[in-house]
Amino acid sequence: MASLAAIRSVLSQRNTRIFYGCSALSWTGLWVQQIATDWLAWTLTHSALWVGILAFCNLGPSVFISPFAGAVSDRMDRLRLTVATQLITAAHAATLILLVLTGTIRVEYMAILQVLLGISQSFAQPARQSLVPGMVSRADLPGAVALNSLTYNIARSVGPGIGGILVAWGGVVPGMVVNCIGYLIASMTMPMLKLDPATRRGHPPTGRSVLREALDGIRYVARHPGMGPLFLYAAAVGILTRSVPEMLSPYVAGLWNRGPEGLATLATTMGLSAMVGGLYIAARGRLQGLARYAILAGLAMAGSTGLMVATHSFAFAVVCAVIVGAAGTMHGISAQTLLQSGTPSHILGRVLSLWGMITRAAPAIGALLYGALTEVAGLQAPVVIGSCLAAGCTIWAMRRLPQLTRFLERSTAKDKTA
Repeated sequence: MASLAAIRSVLSQRNTRIFYGCSALSWTGLWVQQIATDWLAWTLTHSALWVGILAFCNLGPSVFISPFAGAVSDRMDRLRLTVATQLITAAHAATLILLVLTGTIRVEYMAILQVLLGISQSFAQPARQSLVPGMVSRADLPGAVALNSLTYNIARSVGPGIGGILVAWGGVVPGMVVNCIGYLIASMTMPMLKLDPATRRGHPPTGRSVLREALDGIRYVARHPGMGPLFLYAAAVGILTRSVPEMLSPYVAGLWNRGPEGLATLATTMGLSAMVGGLYIAARGRLQGLARYAILAGLAMAGSTGLMVATHSFAFAVVCAVIVGAAGTMHGISAQTLLQSGTPSHILGRVLSLWGMITRAAPAIGALLYGALTEVAGLQAPVVIGSCLAAGCTIWAMRRLPQLTRFLERSTAKDKTA
């Protein structure tokens, strides 16, 4: 199969095996802990608003941090920055463990810790993603980006299942322990990567401030005839649809009357279908057609998210979750592959940091918005309306498809816009 050939080509190198192995381990731990902390927040408050607030606290800092994080990752050692953020994530898990075991845990403390974790992840995303193009050839880059997302979604499929089992068996602490150990191991193995200096550092010192370089990155994306519309569409889809999987607990308990096992089932279903979607994009192994996939996958996310929340049948919700997961990863992989293949190395960290801001901040804003609206309009109506709005955004994006195709899918796009 083409997908297996593409993956074998990427994994034929020592660096990529280490990189994706570390990614799988750490991300699995993070998803195990996510299930535990989501359930802990719900049991502490029984409030969808608080669950949304915690999601915002984790994802929201990227709005302010990501542009600067990208500039920092372009001017310093990206590998060392990645390891530092992994150690911070391990410390975050250890702090949660201590608070729970001592009986001093409060949802306000969780919010503060989520903000700190969000800041760390804002630096981690551009630093580690910027390492990928330096580990593979340009021909293997689509497969490498797809494998990166595939690794994430394997973790997303396995992690919630493990998390649900651990919560049902021993409470929330075991999941946090798994995450802490996973990130500690990843922190010790990532330095084994052998990368050339150009990959580890985007550009030599220029004497320009971080603020100036961050603004350069924003201007580059805003003026790019392909990236600008793609970012706007991804932001709309993120706010209106991708926010729902970030706050599943209220829907699992409030709509379908399920416990931790129901949360694990739904999250695992999304992760498994996302893995299938990632394999499909990896099988293509080419840039042509990815802009169309990014847009149509957004439409599929809108429809399936609205239907999932509109029903009181848990079985039908699981069926909808299959589409939500597959469409979400196809949208994300397609867009990120276009960005990574068409951005010059000296500004890649900044572009990817802005992409990270969209993929993190947009769901955070949506989670906060939906959490607040559920207090007055219930769990269903806000999401159904939001999904209809997201479908409308697809019409706007499809009208710009020729423009996206011209400037993002051709190999000369980098030269024209650099």
